[in-house]
Amino acid sequence: MPPTARELAAGPCTGAGPNARRREARQRRLVAELLAAGSSVVVDNTSPALEDRAPLVAAAREAGVPVRAVLVDTAPELCRARNDVRRGRDRVPLVGVLATRARFVPPTTAEGFERIDVVCGDDGTAPVPRPGAGTPGV
Repeated sequence: MPPTARELAAGPCTGAGPNARRREARQRRLVAELLAAGSSVVVDNTSPALEDRAPLVAAAREAGVPVRAVLVDTAPELCRARNDVRRGRDRVPLVGVLATRARFVPPTTAEGFERIDVVCGDDGTAPVPRPGAGTPGV
């Protein structure tokens, strides 16, 4: 299985401080190296806005590989409830959850994604494909 962002960046990229910038730079470097080696790469990040996704899309385009986004569409109250049961480093501070939600812009094919899959995360278990899910923002 391809490495995830957590494996690539040794943790989620949150905030705009120097540690976050280093993690993001490391992630971009590792993604580029893996793509250059012909590996498939899965980046498991929130990436709420176009500027967060653009470097990864650009790296894939430069490597000549297709880019797909998976949008897990989950109600904000369910996101907060799920986060509330997390413990330790797994729990995201509420300010981080709310800030990410405020920055969220759904991905579009105009960004360079060839495909955008939308799955519904509101059933209380694992996300399941939403019937008729299309490509938002096209």
